[in-house]
Amino acid sequence: MYGRKEIGPQRYREDLGRYYEDFEVGDVYEHRPGRTVTETDNIWFTNLTMNTHPVHFDHAYARKSEFGKPLVNSALTLAMVAGMSVSDTSQKAIANLGWDKIKLTAPVFVGDTLYAESEVLSKRESKSRPTQGIVTITTTGRKDDGTVFMTYERSFLVPKRGHGVGDLANY
Repeated sequence: MYGRKEIGPQRYREDLGRYYEDFEVGDVYEHRPGRTVTETDNIWFTNLTMNTHPVHFDHAYARKSEFGKPLVNSALTLAMVAGMSVSDTSQKAIANLGWDKIKLTAPVFVGDTLYAESEVLSKRESKSRPTQGIVTITTTGRKDDGTVFMTYERSFLVPKRGHGVGDLANY
């Protein structure tokens, strides 16, 4: 949720994310902008994470695979889709509490443009932290042609309005 907070006369600060009260079960948030995956993204991420499977970076090897070309590292696509969702879902979160049911349903290749959307599955007030709540979403990654390539569930701890870091300090 994009917003702004007045911090002085004719002076505003961008205020991203949602408080616990802003989430409604069943709401769907379409995350934009999308992102086109480049070969550099794939090679750097694969090397940074020490993933040595040649299907991600060896074109000769990948040509002999059933896909006929290099696959984008699935951990990279997970990171991109999760990143796309942050400003709208968990920008104000205190902590990620868990990831569940990660499904990779279609391959992703260099040049594919990725988009994401999240649906609120549940929310509940924290039993041990009265100023916070737990939200669970399901996020879907889609290619620009509509192909779903990934789904997962994620739960995070989010503050109630008036109790977030941005509410408590002038950072």
